[in-house]
Amino acid sequence: MSPTRVGVIGAGVAGPVIAMLLKQQGYDPVVYERLDALSDAGLGLGLQPNGMAVLARIPGLIEHIDGHRVDEFHFYSVLPEDHGLLGVSDHPRRLRAIKGIGAVSVQRPLLHRRLVEFARKLDVPVHFGHKLEALEQDDESVTVSFANGVKETFSFVVGCDGIHSNTRGCLFGETPADYTGLSQWGGLSPTPEFWKGKHAPADIYGNGAHMIVVPMSESLMIWAVSVREPESKEEWRSTDAAVSADFKANSPFARWGFGAGELVRNSLRIVRYGIYDRPELPTWHKGRVVLVGDAAHPTSPHLGMGANQSYEDVGLLADLLAAHNPGGAPPATATLEEVFAELERVRLPRTAELVRQARAQGDTRVVSGVEACIARNNYYRDVCNDPAKLRARFGIVDLEK
Repeated sequence: MSPTRVGVIGAGVAGPVIAMLLKQQGYDPVVYERLDALSDAGLGLGLQPNGMAVLARIPGLIEHIDGHRVDEFHFYSVLPEDHGLLGVSDHPRRLRAIKGIGAVSVQRPLLHRRLVEFARKLDVPVHFGHKLEALEQDDESVTVSFANGVKETFSFVVGCDGIHSNTRGCLFGETPADYTGLSQWGGLSPTPEFWKGKHAPADIYGNGAHMIVVPMSESLMIWAVSVREPESKEEWRSTDAAVSADFKANSPFARWGFGAGELVRNSLRIVRYGIYDRPELPTWHKGRVVLVGDAAHPTSPHLGMGANQSYEDVGLLADLLAAHNPGGAPPATATLEEVFAELERVRLPRTAELVRQARAQGDTRVVSGVEACIARNNYYRDVCNDPAKLRARFGIVDLEK
């Protein structure tokens, strides 16, 4: 009997991973991406121990990704009335000691490329230029129609196609994304002298703005400034040369201390994007099609948990398929209903709470007025020593688990 064909929609951070996990179970997954080629959109992300534990289930993948180790997290204020180091948290180092696997940072375009490379190495086909247009289901299969005229039939389909998910639209109709009120300017820059040798991302707080800086390697860092601005489209692509030059020369952030201003002034590229999430879905599946990752629960980036929650989704989905459909034969619709319902029972509450926490963290960090800023700074001074505030900042459920 031929292996069970599975359609995976989206070749971002989640699609190749669920495809590789299913390949290990004897399925025949095929990945389809709407873009014509790998994109350089986006900056970077942090892979936390919960996400890394899922990636580690694919032998050799973590080594192929080659992320940059994270040991600490620093907090600074550039507010003239309350200037300096607010605190240092060693929670990444402690998590590595507890879990035996640590957090790393990696450029988003590089992660995409490495995931696709490794999937293909494991004989998982990845096809670009395939934009999903329609899904048709019966009791045994799903037929997927793409904008380029291609039609393919699968036993079931996993939608991993992000916040602008066409799979989600086909299942539940179009729902507008919610603008959170915050936009980000960001970039990729050479590492300033201040940050050389440190394996430490940092929050830097100003009046009406928050910057996160994250080392991607010994020589490169990414940075992103959150500010309250009128709505701007979530593009994650580079601004034009004139806008970039003006921002690097004239934005107030170019004069911030602790290496932040140097990062802005020397940025190799500047991106600007609005920050969005979407209303919570009551279910992530319909029939033989299920959503995971940002297609199911898109979140703002303030906890750095988006990719890691996608990996929790796909890890559990793979486990449930192994338990309910051992051997990877074509599953009955009733079997898939059990699998998808259990996935939602476990994951819906967890992801809904993290989406709420992420938006709340954005609102907590970007405040205006000296009094409000000092109150915020004091909150983050306490983060390093208060377990509840530490969990809120980093989206940690339980440090010891």
